[in-house]
Formats: sequence, C-alpha cells, structure tokens
Amino acid sequence: QVQLVESGGGLVQAGGSLRLSCAASGRTFSSYAMGWFRQAPGKEREFVAAISWSGSSTYHADSVKGRFTISRDNAKNTVYLQMNNLKPEDTAVYSCAAKLSLRTVGPRTNFALSDNWGQGTQVTVSS
Repeated sequence: QVQLVESGGGLVQAGGSLRLSCAASGRTFSSYAMGWFRQAPGKEREFVAAISWSGSSTYHADSVKGRFTISRDNAKNTVYLQMNNLKPEDTAVYSCAAKLSLRTVGPRTNFALSDNWGQGTQVTVSS
C-alpha cells in the first residue's frame, strides 16, 4: 500500500504551464506504475498519462500528447505531470494513482479503484 498526495494545481491562463506533483509514501515506490487522471464537473474520470516503475516507458492520452509530460523521480518518491499549452478543456481535478506493476505502460494499462489514489488537485484554465 502507498499513500499519495497531489499538489501543484491552480489557476492558469490558456497557453500557460503548470507542473503537478504526486508524492508517495513508503519504501516500495519504485515497484509501482503511476498514472494521472482527471475529472471535470459532470464528466467521467479520464486517463491522462502513465509511467512505468522505472520511468523507462510512458503513455499519454491523445488529448494531451505533445502538451503534457509525465515523469518520475524515484529517489524523491514523486511523480510529475508537466502541463504546457494548457487549454480551458484541461480544467479538472487531477488525481494520481499507483499500481503495483513492473510492466511497461500503454493503452492496456489499467488503474482500478482498488489501487492507490490521491485526493486530487484542482487545475483551472481560463480562456
């Protein structure tokens, strides 16, 4: 089990940038694949990006490819989401998740409700 705490959300103008952080507790962080998700009001949770345990593989949703970049620093037990060229439609609560997995990440990587989730951080992009 790992506990996750997101931070870095806030209000930003369209075209701006923001970096989210997800700090994890425990000594087994490097055994977890990590993911970022977002949920806008009235909409279902949406996958944003995932990164493998070592950081050697990443996968980003089509909606954020070229704009968002997921990364991790296992020495700091932290995963990041660098968000550039933000758009109003990026407005959502962003949450991170941890999944025990040593596999590469891709379209079939799943994060279940039984996996570890953070509380989320609000990102608001104004037009």
